[in-house]
Amino acid sequence: MTTQDERTIARDRMRFIKNTQSSRLCYLGILFDVFFFVNIYKSDVGTYYYNYKIGLSIVYNLIFLLAAFLASEGVKNYKKEYSYSLFILGILQFVRIFIIPMQAHSAKIEVDNALVGVMGNGQFTLVCAYLIISGAALLIAGLINLKKYKELSEHLKSIGQEMA
Repeated sequence: MTTQDERTIARDRMRFIKNTQSSRLCYLGILFDVFFFVNIYKSDVGTYYYNYKIGLSIVYNLIFLLAAFLASEGVKNYKKEYSYSLFILGILQFVRIFIIPMQAHSAKIEVDNALVGVMGNGQFTLVCAYLIISGAALLIAGLINLKKYKELSEHLKSIGQEMA
């Protein structure tokens, strides 16, 4: 069997198997967002985290989790549109670093008549790593899905079918 035959068989198999690689990367992005979520919201430094930004962050996190899970289901079936959703979600994960983590890292609050940093260097590094891993996993999932979508689409055209 030649390399061309093997490639054709692999492409034909894509019609019958799910895109689990992209889907699992979405789950990884969700998992690291949950780690971020838990790490930030378990912090209790005075009253710093009791404001509207945290409320908006919680609402955004819920929307993010739902959208990322929906995208994970969409990429299983090689749906191109979900790649673009993953790109947006991935980029927003990087943007989130500059909102709560960056502001909390530079903020000081008075607790028991002493100025205390809201977020230490260790926690800041950890939550940034969580967001970076989450964002990168989503971006990579989107790229893989686009690549596989194009391969499957080309293969289906070559055999006279169209993407569903």
